[in-house]
Amino acid sequence: METPRAFFYGLRMTAFKEGDPTTLNRLYGRSQGKPLRAGQQELVDKLLPQIAVPAEGPVTSEVLFGDSRPLHFEIGFGGGEHLAYRADLLPDHGFIGAEPFVNGVAQALVHVRDGSLANVRLHWGDALEVLARIPDGSLTMLYLLHPDPWPKAKHAKRRMMNDGPVKLFAQKLKPGGEFRFGTDHDVYLRHALMVMQRHTDLFEWQVNGRESWEIRPSGWCETRYEHKARTVYGHEVWYFRFRRR
Repeated sequence: METPRAFFYGLRMTAFKEGDPTTLNRLYGRSQGKPLRAGQQELVDKLLPQIAVPAEGPVTSEVLFGDSRPLHFEIGFGGGEHLAYRADLLPDHGFIGAEPFVNGVAQALVHVRDGSLANVRLHWGDALEVLARIPDGSLTMLYLLHPDPWPKAKHAKRRMMNDGPVKLFAQKLKPGGEFRFGTDHDVYLRHALMVMQRHTDLFEWQVNGRESWEIRPSGWCETRYEHKARTVYGHEVWYFRFRRR
């Protein structure tokens, strides 16, 4: 069985080193694709304001849900399949999702409506802005699944997996909380593991051989994006779980 150390050092790591950009200070890329259908636009106009994260002030369980409950946060939820799956699986937990792409927000709203998911709150925009307003040590789980890889080295500063954001993740997770990261892009994989290797004081990789990163963990559903990456493009998909120390 391949060991985690062998897997880690078997990757080509020379492209990334300490000193790469550590923060994101703006959103990159498109915020809208195809025009929304009438039904989607209606959800954005009517349902989103009802379940939107407040624009200002602390983002707490009490503010969002009126009670104290475990909080989960998903950065860049895409079409919202994973967010909706987890919210349906854990109805007594609170789920916050942030996504800059309005088409993804509209699709997530369809999941919320069809699943009658009262435990979901959404933010259309910058995930880090909302995350910064969550009190330290409040999150039970944080998810970053298939983020935009920005594969060119000159775009490395645009990646969500950089030292600044990772430190913020640790700050907001409670001790023992879990950070889940998934990707199908080998360049991003190498970059992300180099970043996480620099923060072993904050996170412990939950790993026990190849199955830990090759087989999707329990409670981690396959999204449409992941299915397309695997079946259409033939990409390998990797799954990582890190525990907050």
